[in-house]
Amino acid sequence: MKTFTLPGTDIVAPNVILGLMRIQEKSDDEVRELVRTARDAGIDFLDHADIYGSELHGCERRFGEALQLTPSQRDEITIQTKTGIVGDGPYFDFSYEHIIESVEGSLAALRTDHIDILLLHRPDALVEPEEVARAFDELEATGKVRAFGVSNHTPRQIDLLRKHVRQPIVVNQLQLSLTHAPIIAQGVAANMSGQEQAVTRDGGGIVDYCRLNDITIQTWSPFQAGFFTGVFLGSPEYPELNSVIDRLSAHYGVPPIAIATAWILRHPARMQVVLGTTTPGRVTGAAQGSDVTLTRAEWYELFRAAGHIVP
Repeated sequence: MKTFTLPGTDIVAPNVILGLMRIQEKSDDEVRELVRTARDAGIDFLDHADIYGSELHGCERRFGEALQLTPSQRDEITIQTKTGIVGDGPYFDFSYEHIIESVEGSLAALRTDHIDILLLHRPDALVEPEEVARAFDELEATGKVRAFGVSNHTPRQIDLLRKHVRQPIVVNQLQLSLTHAPIIAQGVAANMSGQEQAVTRDGGGIVDYCRLNDITIQTWSPFQAGFFTGVFLGSPEYPELNSVIDRLSAHYGVPPIAIATAWILRHPARMQVVLGTTTPGRVTGAAQGSDVTLTRAEWYELFRAAGHIVP
């Protein structure tokens, strides 16, 4: 498992993360096996959110109950969680009061005294960045949160936060997979008239923006064909793509899921892949992608096979 120091922090992070949004109904043994499998593969970075689960803090609580980490065990892992989505609406809330209340709930559910990284979940149209700054300052001063980031934010939304927030924004979590890659595909098709892929969305250039500002992109739904429409791996809807994946899988001696992981990690932005599976075998397989370095030709062959334009 390849690691790097997350810019803006002293966290040595793996480039594959274990996401825990689906563990609410898992038994203690199942949660422990999932985390143990990830740790065996070199993944010591865990992703949560207050909204994950059938109730508020449900998956965080399930994790805390199952693991019951000792202080030394807690120090061995990085715990990241998110705030800002109110499930009863749903609506979004980046107010000072909501952020503080959410973090207190996450700390209690996770049974820890600190969160390593706190992300603002989807953007709040009513955000008042001064309130976010006040919450971040308090959480940092009390040692309850050590670093801060965002999820699904555009360049200008991040700039607005950075005008008021003292702490660096160290992470932006964005959807990216071989078949859902507008944040990369738009740049490849730039200046091509009449091509849907060339259309600038969300202000454009989010990958370049994050690279310029030392913001690590964490990619969610790395194997989903679209927005939770099912995985593309093995899907009859993507025969050409799966043919290329299977050939490269055999060439590198890894499962297909590792090739899908390796495609994201080959990008020089030094991204992290967030796994959402609760199947230990898939965690092990995906983690193998960390050690596969695709050639440029292979990366672009997969890109074209996924349906993207290469002029």
